[in-house]
Amino acid sequence: MAAFVSLQEAVAAHVRDGDSVAMEGFTHLIPYAAGHEVIRQQRRGLTLIRMTTDILYDQMIGMGCAARLVFSWGGNPGVGSLHRMRDAVENHWPHKLELTEHSHAAMANAYEAGAANLPFAMLRGYIGADLPKVNPSIKSITCPYTGEVLATVPAIRPDVAIIHALRADRQGNVLLEGITGVQKEAVLAAKRSIVTVEEIVEDFGPRNANAVILPHWTIGAIVTVAGGAHPSYAHGYYKRDNAFYIAWDAISRDRDTFLAWMEENVMRAGPEAFAARPPKAA
Repeated sequence: MAAFVSLQEAVAAHVRDGDSVAMEGFTHLIPYAAGHEVIRQQRRGLTLIRMTTDILYDQMIGMGCAARLVFSWGGNPGVGSLHRMRDAVENHWPHKLELTEHSHAAMANAYEAGAANLPFAMLRGYIGADLPKVNPSIKSITCPYTGEVLATVPAIRPDVAIIHALRADRQGNVLLEGITGVQKEAVLAAKRSIVTVEEIVEDFGPRNANAVILPHWTIGAIVTVAGGAHPSYAHGYYKRDNAFYIAWDAISRDRDTFLAWMEENVMRAGPEAFAARPPKAA
């Protein structure tokens, strides 16, 4: 049952050292504010799960939160590499990072399997691919009806899923619209969940055809954090901050520059930095 709490309370209650944590959002609605609170609370030994590993996980990896990464793509979208992720993999700074790599299709299917309480996902994929050579969790199964050999991957069942959404109503139901990615599946697959939202409303009003509503009984904690997806975008609230993605390349290349930026903008800023940020025109 969804509880309305502060961001500090939500992370303290639901994210623990050693947890597997899925923070999803496909270009849209990436939960930056919540991820920053995980960094501030200095969670360690996390298995970070995300289809499109980008700047948020670069920050969490560089600040020492992650021991393992489960992903299907990694980079600064439209700009280049993730320098903190690369430093962790190549030089073990701030410590060693283990990688488990999948395709987008495999991870999406694995989330669906987790949401359905199934042990694994089955898909037509990985034929002629090299990923099974480096990821031993990719296996195969023979269809008992047709004899076709299909790929399988373990279901993704995170200890905690964290997403950012557009709105919640006062009963704790949550609305997502626009590009929704696998947020719904991540929440349904997880043992615990945190949802940050732009605002609380009495009624969701008219909805787009692709609207997703997560019922209150699927959610552990709801936190109002206006601007909580910045520098990604929130449909109908603010645009993607493309300038920040470009700036991050220089910020993250050097360890000292990265640490100084994180100290000023994350460790000492607090969640109010998001709430105080003026909304941009959609």
